[in-house]
Amino acid sequence: MRTLFQFPLSHYCEKARWLLDHKELDYVAKNIIPGPHRLLTRWHASNDTLPLLKDKKTWIGESTEIAFYLDGVYAEKPLISNDPKQRSAIVALDKQANELGYHVRRWMYLYLIDVPHTMDIMVGERGFLHTFKGLMTPIIKKGVKDLYKINPEKAAKSKERIDVLIDEIEAVLLANGSDGKHGYLVGKQFSFADIAVCALAAPLFGIEGTPWVVPNHVVPPEPLEQYKQALLARPFGQYVTRVYASDRKARVDWRGQ
Repeated sequence: MRTLFQFPLSHYCEKARWLLDHKELDYVAKNIIPGPHRLLTRWHASNDTLPLLKDKKTWIGESTEIAFYLDGVYAEKPLISNDPKQRSAIVALDKQANELGYHVRRWMYLYLIDVPHTMDIMVGERGFLHTFKGLMTPIIKKGVKDLYKINPEKAAKSKERIDVLIDEIEAVLLANGSDGKHGYLVGKQFSFADIAVCALAAPLFGIEGTPWVVPNHVVPPEPLEQYKQALLARPFGQYVTRVYASDRKARVDWRGQ
């Protein structure tokens, strides 16, 4: 059995879950504690980040490395083209998506880190963090703010970068013949580029079936809701929500174990 070590709220972990689900590979999504997770990731993948995949005796860290590993080992339902031009385009879009995800996280956390619902997802519904929720919540909150340098000035710069990256990715989409309501980013087939971009942009949209759905009792912060509506009127937003509806066939609950 494969194990994906994750943080449920991480859109990079959503990217890895989507890869495994697309390949129809059996796996368990296992939640680990923020901070101490580095003992596992440094030992097995020489980095500090999740996701981390264990496939039998093989350990693979980072979502991009997981994509290339899975396509290399499990040939069915390939996601990364062997055509040099398309492969180069997919790699470039994944790089842009990873940067987009970095800035989306910082900008959105500025508004969401102090919302109780956000912390409820972070501590989960069971396990150590949930058991000691009252003690762990302020520790996790401070750790997230420090780690991602969440403050108004840096968040404003991240928002500027989000705008630029979305413009660039949308231009690629349009150049590939899509108006947002049909088509993909590279060629005519769904690819790793689509998973990377859509997963790492997903928190902006609060798509059903993802960790970023806003419950009915929570009023979304106005800047986030306004930006969401602006994006949904554009090809980029229509593309992301359409691809989630048509191509995101989740087989494992994002909440993990």
